[in-house]
Amino acid sequence: QAQFVESGGGAVQPGGSLRLSCKIAGITDSSVGMGWYRQDPGKDHAIVAGITRAGTIFYKDPVKGRFIISKDNAENTVFLQMNNLKPEDTAIYYCNYVDKAYASWGQGTQVTVSS
Repeated sequence: QAQFVESGGGAVQPGGSLRLSCKIAGITDSSVGMGWYRQDPGKDHAIVAGITRAGTIFYKDPVKGRFIISKDNAENTVFLQMNNLKPEDTAIYYCNYVDKAYASWGQGTQVTVSS
């Protein structure tokens, strides 16, 4: 059973940057597709960016040009570089699979953008 441990969140001002990390444990297939999701209060997890097993990278429109997803298969870690952060990026961010059924969600990492 996969386990995800997210880190790197924090409180920043608009225009700031953060780099999220997701350490993946308990998998044997390091090429599995992974993504970053956000969860707002009272809502389901929503995809933000992902890398498929085939290597295709995609972003949801609100973060295009500002966020960069990357994956280190050797270290079983997924990253999300978040630049030019906006107040609407405030949420708890999680990682999970993108092209297979979800594994259990980790604890997430809180991102707060405010002045």
